[in-house]
Amino acid sequence: MLFIFAGVIAVGPWARGAEEQSIRPNIILVFIDDLGWGDFSCFGNTEAKTPNVDALAAEGLRFYQFYVNSPICSPSRCAITTGQFPTRWRITSYLNNRADNARRGVADWLDPSAPTLARILREHGYATGHFGKWHLGGQRDVDDAPPISAYGFDESLTNFEGMGPKLLPLTLRPGDRDYGRIWADAEILGGPVVWMPRSQITSGYVNAAMAFIRRAIRANKPFYVNIWPDDVHSPFWPPVDKWGDGSRRQLYKSVLEEMDRQLGPLFQFVRNNPKLTNNTLILVCSDNGSDVDAGSSGPFRGSKATLYEGGIRSPLIVWGPGLVAKDAAGTWNRTSVFSAIDLVPSLLSIAGMAVPQGVSFDGEDVSPALLGKQAVSRKSPLFWRRPPDRKFFAGTGPHPDLAIREGKWKLLCEYDGSRPELYDLEADPGETTNLAERHGEVVSTLREKLLAWHAGMPQDNGPKLGEEDLRKSRNR
Repeated sequence: MLFIFAGVIAVGPWARGAEEQSIRPNIILVFIDDLGWGDFSCFGNTEAKTPNVDALAAEGLRFYQFYVNSPICSPSRCAITTGQFPTRWRITSYLNNRADNARRGVADWLDPSAPTLARILREHGYATGHFGKWHLGGQRDVDDAPPISAYGFDESLTNFEGMGPKLLPLTLRPGDRDYGRIWADAEILGGPVVWMPRSQITSGYVNAAMAFIRRAIRANKPFYVNIWPDDVHSPFWPPVDKWGDGSRRQLYKSVLEEMDRQLGPLFQFVRNNPKLTNNTLILVCSDNGSDVDAGSSGPFRGSKATLYEGGIRSPLIVWGPGLVAKDAAGTWNRTSVFSAIDLVPSLLSIAGMAVPQGVSFDGEDVSPALLGKQAVSRKSPLFWRRPPDRKFFAGTGPHPDLAIREGKWKLLCEYDGSRPELYDLEADPGETTNLAERHGEVVSTLREKLLAWHAGMPQDNGPKLGEEDLRKSRNR
């Protein structure tokens, strides 16, 4: 069936007669591309204002020690979709054309046999929709990837990095008379296609999502909705009257504020609808740290593509006045340590569902923390492997290959365990003082766990590419 609304097209099957919507909570996941930890005003940004996201934080919870499971987009999206380390699915860097995927030793798309939160929820009567960037298959010349519906979504509307219905961006600079087009080749990845100004595309996703939610309400179904904007991923295209001096930092701040403005109607729609406000959970976070010289990592070291905190620590806001403990509203959780893979089993728990038979998540149930009832953390360590093509990034590096966090300790090292860096994140969240020489026993214990995890995962071409990059750097 084809739906057309507000100039936006979406496709998806529908069925009625499912469980009562009021029985299970609705879930909206806003997953923002390349947003830095310190970019929201409620996370310390004094240069840009994000009042709509800030309003959620004022009524909900902010998390200080939330992580994503990769410092780059596709693997981070794989993790939050599957509840598993993206290394399991050979997605360890952004998905590109076939030749470059093969060069780096990564998959062309997420295997549709992977467990997904959307599929599990749909099997239990949820309406499921994805609106925004996908980047888990269907990009560049990879035009035979599975449709987004193969991963459990009833409807989808994506950008140039996904199969099926999509919004593609028109661009306009100050002084231009006509719009330009970028990523036009994405039309080979399916349609229908709607072209609209890049500065307005988040509103396109929001309008599509709100129409989807209205249909879910009419069908008496709970819903799970992804809103995955890419405004703050370069290139930055704010409205022409907000270009300012045209500097990279100014453009970033402008698209950040414009994204917040366009998300506002969705938040108000949920807040003002009595059928939604007390039974909907909204989560807002980022897929990785900000790009160099664009967003802010706050007090943390590093940026996108690195395993330092600025690359993998994400802001997280959880809003749900009928679900989150009332005495937790408006507070910071500074002690719970967990990551995107933990959201999948946690949200299933909040929805009252057991983990399906035969499915094993790397994530753990930390739902008491998400609901503000108890500041629990995941019990097992967190592990990361750098993107195989990112030994250096944007003039920075060489960067460590692997990382582990367990308790207050974080260890980074090379693939063979050499060049260890050890940080006490309770005392030194900015990773300024390497304690490896002072705490050899801690280094030894963490390194053994980290190397065992790395060896137990499918391998990519990171060692080979890293050596090539190191040789190039020495010859410059």
